[in-house]
Amino acid sequence: MNYLSYFTSQSTDKIAKDLIGRMLTFENNGEKLGGYIVEAEAYMGIKDRAAHSYGGRRSPANEGLYCPGGCLYIYSQRQYFFFDVACQEAGEPQGVLIRAIEPVSGIKQMETNRHGKTGVLLTNGPGKLMQAFGITSRKWDLHDMNDTPFAIDLNDQHKKIAREIIAAPRVGINQSESKWAQAPLRFFPQGNPYVSDMKKRDYDKNHGWA
Repeated sequence: MNYLSYFTSQSTDKIAKDLIGRMLTFENNGEKLGGYIVEAEAYMGIKDRAAHSYGGRRSPANEGLYCPGGCLYIYSQRQYFFFDVACQEAGEPQGVLIRAIEPVSGIKQMETNRHGKTGVLLTNGPGKLMQAFGITSRKWDLHDMNDTPFAIDLNDQHKKIAREIIAAPRVGINQSESKWAQAPLRFFPQGNPYVSDMKKRDYDKNHGWA
């Protein structure tokens, strides 16, 4: 797939929104684990106070953001790992964090990887998603996605269409930076139960799909 073209084709926030409903998979010993992307956050680079590259910060830890669009930036916090894809041209450190998927394939293996967690708890958060895939290291950081077991289906005909995509503030952003804390840079289908902070009362029977 031409990830470079896709991940440099428009602004990072528009890419994050467009990713909703696309299939993300991870190939695990010949079995594909994955599901539809239902939550994605855009990080807008050196001007974005919530971005790891804010102010031009650059180190081996965040070098993935400086790679060409379509390269992976896999980072860790405590024991958890997170899946981020670099956007824009090399040297412009923007990216999209995939926060949640609605699982479709390899569910039994993902449940095993999640130590028996099932239902929405399986993949309704960025750390849970990576644990479901069995990711325990930053091995694929800095790699072009074409050269990894990960894939995002960019075929529009395979995309699941959301009835309404909500743009909301990102999760866990320092509220003292009000502009960036409140920026509507997190995207999800209204009512999808796998979105990380979706309340049961707001679940949609069709999971927000058209």
